[in-house]
Amino acid sequence: DMREATSIVVIRQLIEAGAEVVACDPIAIETAKRVLPDGVQYTRDLYRSVEGADALLLLTEWKIFRLPNWPRIKELMRGDVVIDGRNIYDPSDVKRVGLRYDGIGRR
Repeated sequence: DMREATSIVVIRQLIEAGAEVVACDPIAIETAKRVLPDGVQYTRDLYRSVEGADALLLLTEWKIFRLPNWPRIKELMRGDVVIDGRNIYDPSDVKRVGLRYDGIGRR
């Protein structure tokens, strides 16, 4: 159920701002395709979604996102920004590999 998902608002704003968005969702891709704007790319593979990315923005808490391989993510990304919209990551784990971490609402 994506009717009130924050990801819809954020992704729409990113697309309107000219960003290239690769959405990773292991469950709701077909639903997302119906509600998100054209131009969004989709994958079920976390690591494919970050290839060449300037930033990783976590907007959902699916189990596959819980324990990512941070060194691999660092290697695949072009940029170094991780925005944790669910505060599920330990900032020190992210920073340890040279990525910048920001948790929404985290001090």
